[in-house]
Amino acid sequence: MVDPLNNLLRATSRSFYLTLRVLPAAIRSQIGLAYLLARTTDTIADTEIVPPAQRLEALQKLRERILGQSTQPLNFGKLIKEQGNDAEKLLLEKVEDGLAALQRCSAADQKLIREVLKTIISGQEMDLQRFEAGRVVPIQPSAPGGTDTRFMQKIIALETDAQLDDYTYRVAGCVGEFWSRMCREHLFSHYGMEERQWISDGIRFGKGLQLVNILRDLPADLRNGRCYLPTETLEPAGLQPTTLMSTINEEKFLPYFHKYLDDAEAHLEAGWRYTNALPFSEYRVRLACAWPILIGIKTIHQLRAANVQQLQQRVKVSRGGVKWIILKTLMASPFPFVWRKLLTPQRVVF
Repeated sequence: MVDPLNNLLRATSRSFYLTLRVLPAAIRSQIGLAYLLARTTDTIADTEIVPPAQRLEALQKLRERILGQSTQPLNFGKLIKEQGNDAEKLLLEKVEDGLAALQRCSAADQKLIREVLKTIISGQEMDLQRFEAGRVVPIQPSAPGGTDTRFMQKIIALETDAQLDDYTYRVAGCVGEFWSRMCREHLFSHYGMEERQWISDGIRFGKGLQLVNILRDLPADLRNGRCYLPTETLEPAGLQPTTLMSTINEEKFLPYFHKYLDDAEAHLEAGWRYTNALPFSEYRVRLACAWPILIGIKTIHQLRAANVQQLQQRVKVSRGGVKWIILKTLMASPFPFVWRKLLTPQRVVF
């Protein structure tokens, strides 16, 4: 990858940059480029100080450029001005560099990158449209004729598990599919494997990582008027988005929350099966897959052990824990038996 984009990757995501560095050169630049463009669309979608209609318009214009439907130069001046994070500001400033790099990719790689970004942007647009009403609203006066200048957050929730599954596919499961097809094309096109099952597990891998993020970020999302846990399962459990994480509801909430942790863990176990279906000689790809899986599993275990008050503090694996996972996988990578024992159902060796 050309140095400016390489430096941009280092600035915008230290954790993914580590994963990217271990990937084989044959796929490193394409996956890095797709990641940068996806981070750019994510930055646009998440700039909450800018009205949703303007963010949707910016996403549409960027999608058209990515898909080759427009050559109109992009001007994200308003979005750039509102960025408090220097790396995200740089992403928007350098968007034309990423689009130029896309044009230099082979036709086959362009097609894969465009397909995955089109799907990701559709999920981001759906998110903006769905949660647009989730904003502060005035509290009704406590008495007739009374005045109350306080405000509360209106929380919008997904309605069904099918909507949750669709969302996790659009913003992350499709990345597992993209990653799989890119690896297959450039690294082991002639390797015999059950490809349909392998790609299905790759999709679940991505969904699992996104579901971990959703569960870890639940308190912050609720404060921002969003609830990704659907009402069709909340209501039978006697829960409501507005009081979901109240300590009063802890006995009802935690078993409900753990059910979704179980779903996320099952997805990541499918991701581990996906990783072990790779040719064993592709140790770089195995490592790049193993690190987010094992960090995700560790995060799930920490979330499962937390009470409601602890969940408010955004559970995160420590840097020391991440380094230990990396060291453990590096030591195990030459030995198939040891490697496969790093994760077995309901047990992770750290």
